[in-house]
Amino acid sequence: FKNFVDRLLKFPDQVSLDCFRLSDRISWNDEDHDFDVSGWICAALCRGVKEIDLDLDFFGCVLTVPAVLFTCHSLVTLKLNAACRKIDVPSDVCLGNLKTLQLRNTVVDGDSIHRLISNCHVLEDLAFIECHLEYASASALNIKTPFLKRLVLDLDAVEFGDFNNVVVINAPNLEKADISIYLFGSSDRETSATHLIQGICTVRSLNLTIHDVIFRMCRLPIFHNLIEFEYGGLPIFHNLIEFEYGGLGSNGRETWLVEFLHCAPNLNTLTLNFLVVVETQWKVLHMEVPSCLSLHLKEIKILNFKGDMRMFEMISYFLDNAMVLEKLMIG
Repeated sequence: FKNFVDRLLKFPDQVSLDCFRLSDRISWNDEDHDFDVSGWICAALCRGVKEIDLDLDFFGCVLTVPAVLFTCHSLVTLKLNAACRKIDVPSDVCLGNLKTLQLRNTVVDGDSIHRLISNCHVLEDLAFIECHLEYASASALNIKTPFLKRLVLDLDAVEFGDFNNVVVINAPNLEKADISIYLFGSSDRETSATHLIQGICTVRSLNLTIHDVIFRMCRLPIFHNLIEFEYGGLPIFHNLIEFEYGGLGSNGRETWLVEFLHCAPNLNTLTLNFLVVVETQWKVLHMEVPSCLSLHLKEIKILNFKGDMRMFEMISYFLDNAMVLEKLMIG
């Protein structure tokens, strides 16, 4: 196998390469093999490769990625699984044609990631999947890119305890966001949440999953602050037409959700994925009905339906208040 790949990639006068993918089926760095993985990556880059997908779970104890990977002008798609390690981005990083960047199982260092993203000038798709905010870093995760259209943010800081981290998003053309935050590690979780929500308010489609610790923050005051910031209480998610909401916990989700719906006046489709609804209080929810329920919401999807009383109370709330509803799906 080694000889075959060496001949394919390293011999001269070979054709160009569109995609190079490194599987995690075997270890690429052990005593029984002498795989020149770094050489393979460099050879693929020299052949004008457009897509690289590297799973580095078995790359050895030290994560070593060739620096030339971050200066390749032919790359359009880059996917890296860093196996719970940090990727060191060189200072001369420049990926001028990169449109898709996916980091999986990576320890995220704010400075390094900011350096990488800011030098991907046409980036449209960005994904952090099962990533961890670095414990020792005091810098924010700063996502600033003008052409970004789709963002996946799946972050977990719970195992690192209480430290300062803030996610700041500046992407004026963002259309779709999939956000999963299991715990804000900052001592000021309200500020952290506010920065995040403000950065995604341009989206048309939002999938949001948050940990129950945020429900315990006194009915999520971030939305009170944002609503007050807008002119006399005007909503802020003007473009949002699709919203999927999953809460990991029990207390306060119904209040949180209704407050959010007040910020989405043009919402058309709502998907709810509650694993537990036992402590929700839909029958005694004394709040003004959001305008999107009265004027625009046409489709509701209820996932993980358990058939208990609280589930029926939640469904009744939407049936009573969604005045233009056309479709209700329960599964």
